[in-house]
Amino acid sequence: MHRRIIAPGALAAASVLLAIPASAASGSPGAPGIGDPYYPAYGNGGYDVSHYDLRLKYQPVTDRLEGTATLLARTTQDLSRFDLDFLLDVSEVRVNGVPAAFTASGEHELQITPRTPLEKGAAVTVVVRYGGVPSSKQAYGFTSWHRTPDGGVGANEPEAAWWWFPSNDHPLDKATYDVSVQVPDGTQAISNGTLQSTASRAGWTRYSWRSDKPQATYLATLAVGKFDVTTGRTQSGVPVVNAYSKDLGADAGAARASVERTGEIADWLAEYFGPYPFDALGGYVPNVTTGYALETQTRPFYSPRQFANGSNTSVVVHELAHQWYGDLVSVAGWKDIWINEGFARYAQWLWSEHEGEGTAQEIADYVYASRAADDPFWTVRPGDPGPENQFHAAVYDRGALALQALRNEIGDEAFFALLKGWPQRHAYGNATVADFRRYAEEVSGRPLAALFDTWLFQPSKPTAPAAVEASLSSRPLGTRGEPGRPKSWQKIAATNGVHEHRH
Repeated sequence: MHRRIIAPGALAAASVLLAIPASAASGSPGAPGIGDPYYPAYGNGGYDVSHYDLRLKYQPVTDRLEGTATLLARTTQDLSRFDLDFLLDVSEVRVNGVPAAFTASGEHELQITPRTPLEKGAAVTVVVRYGGVPSSKQAYGFTSWHRTPDGGVGANEPEAAWWWFPSNDHPLDKATYDVSVQVPDGTQAISNGTLQSTASRAGWTRYSWRSDKPQATYLATLAVGKFDVTTGRTQSGVPVVNAYSKDLGADAGAARASVERTGEIADWLAEYFGPYPFDALGGYVPNVTTGYALETQTRPFYSPRQFANGSNTSVVVHELAHQWYGDLVSVAGWKDIWINEGFARYAQWLWSEHEGEGTAQEIADYVYASRAADDPFWTVRPGDPGPENQFHAAVYDRGALALQALRNEIGDEAFFALLKGWPQRHAYGNATVADFRRYAEEVSGRPLAALFDTWLFQPSKPTAPAAVEASLSSRPLGTRGEPGRPKSWQKIAATNGVHEHRH
């Protein structure tokens, strides 16, 4: 906080001015991007957010959202100006209680100039008052706000926050959240974490949710509509809240038959990945027309289309596996997406084994054999796929193949110790593919650079000798020995488009 000092006499005033470091007197603008090469304009430089307090009011009939966002942050440089990622219309910004100048910039930037420059390392409170119709806003030609017959939903990856709250929108800047939403009586507001309270007054009900563990901005979600809500607890005692739109139609039964197994599946995953890392759990299925699912922290989002062909616990396994691999440990940069998606897909393979519908090895053999060497699938490098291929099937399937190759190389004991130890090593933080390789070498005591390069970074199908050495398929393609399709494959393949929701 800056205080104005008034000293008598010109000499005293000059002395005071000389005592202020030059950088603090002027500062420099924070970068309009956090430095991610896949998305140069995403996130921002110059500060780190520790908490978001969002007080919102939403009218489903008009899709009108009004809000006051309070961000608690700390500067990482002397700042004359900084950006937030945001699209709605802003009416007022205050920095440390003082009105600040602001303007829209670029496709999705809110540029803020505080009255007084901010010194490096200073605690900063930023208040933004805003309003607008999220579904009317687009950036880069797309929207991440989904209008439903009875409300709206904010859920997407790698960006969703811009449509409902101002943020430093990159996984590197995690924070805790309080999300309090006022909606008309008879309508509910669903968000992450635990429901702290509900209160009704004059035809409106306020739902207050809290996420008290660090959470990336793209993992924050808001859904407003009319839901059937179920509650319970896992065997380990974690409270579970699931919500289903009341107008899911023919998909309702399959959705419930899948998502209601959330607690069971989370307890099962904990056997592989360690204790469930958050104090809330669940999932929600709104009546959206999109087809994807998303690992929104503690409360994954599922589109009804995921259950159009019947129950699908495999997609629930995928999104819950992300609670460890993606949410607890998040990517340091979007090029590291393999440490999210490869592991979530491999969890589906383990679930198949658990359900007696094909072992992980059998699925790996099938995936390897079913793609010819000239299939473009093999040109995508899961370890650094590029933004255009960030959610390509190869990141999932070849990414899981890499894990099976690693398992066969280092043995089950080291492999499963690795799966459980990794989330603890980087709990509530961020990590890279290189970090994982180093940790795998530490746990196994073996050099693994060549294996990781072969399966994650070479733009070609690993040769048969390499596959044999990794104990993958040794059968020549097109022979009678070609592996058959595992029973679980249809369910797993049904989730191949689980994140196909990009622009």
